[in-house]
Amino acid sequence: MKKIFVYIICLTTICFILPAIFTNTSQPTASMQTSEENTETVTNEEPPKEDKVIKLLHTETGEIEEVKLEEYLCNVVSAEMPATFEKEALKAQSIVARTYTMYKLDHKKHDNSDICDSSSCCQAWVSKEDRLARWEEDKREENWQKITDAVNETRGKIIKYNNQPINAFFHSNSGGKTEIPINVWGGSDYPYLQVVETAGEEGYTQYSSEASFTYEELLEKLKTKYQDIQINFENDDEVKILEYTESDRVKTVKFGNHNLSGVEARTLLGLKSANFEINKQEGKIIFSVKGYGHGVGMSQTGADSLAKQGKTADEIIHHFYADVEISEIDG
Repeated sequence: MKKIFVYIICLTTICFILPAIFTNTSQPTASMQTSEENTETVTNEEPPKEDKVIKLLHTETGEIEEVKLEEYLCNVVSAEMPATFEKEALKAQSIVARTYTMYKLDHKKHDNSDICDSSSCCQAWVSKEDRLARWEEDKREENWQKITDAVNETRGKIIKYNNQPINAFFHSNSGGKTEIPINVWGGSDYPYLQVVETAGEEGYTQYSSEASFTYEELLEKLKTKYQDIQINFENDDEVKILEYTESDRVKTVKFGNHNLSGVEARTLLGLKSANFEINKQEGKIIFSVKGYGHGVGMSQTGADSLAKQGKTADEIIHHFYADVEISEIDG
């Protein structure tokens, strides 16, 4: 009887229990299948564009660094706008810098990189270490936190026209009015970049400056391009402004036997803006200048002035860029 009982137990084990064990270990449960499917889906998803890595060219060394977009923007904003400016102005600068970057990614200028760290070519950029070193020690943590907050609070936001990122030009101080691109670089205009007025910019140090040259110094600078230039400084008509742009900047200025554009005169003479007046005094030519920069797009001091008046980052952007929308990168 004992042998029969043992045989029965063994038979039961072979026929029923072992198949059940192998079935459970070889087939995943519904929850296991869902987990595996979810894992596969997450793995295949592309990261959001604001998390993308860009190739940044350091112009002094020629090194190309891969950096996350939002981290890069913290370095740009800290280089382009004072941390003492209003939070909404810093947020506007963050959106503008992000937009400018996305535009550059779509219109590549550099062969092996997406953008460079030169303000004369792309946007200014400074490392966190260098930026902190330039601030007073007791302000470093507060200033950096203010800038990173401005970037993070606008994360993924860009400016679009016809659903495309705009060429988001910006400058230091407009001198009260911004300029249209055609008067600076020629070519065709961008419809979203128009002449706009901004009150309150006169309270900033960037608003006014002066450059003084002896007759010899002025001739020397102009001869770097025009070797045949001749000016009779005894005749007041030999150095004078002939025409202004819609924004009250100099369009054409006469220097003796040559007529120059205001932008060209600014470049040759190292003036801070093409918005200037000319005076002759005691053997010198004096240029009284308003504003700082090319004048196109958002004025940074103008943005801060508007923020002081209670305007939000979005309102600041709509002030300087016409008929645009602010949306997500992927929106």
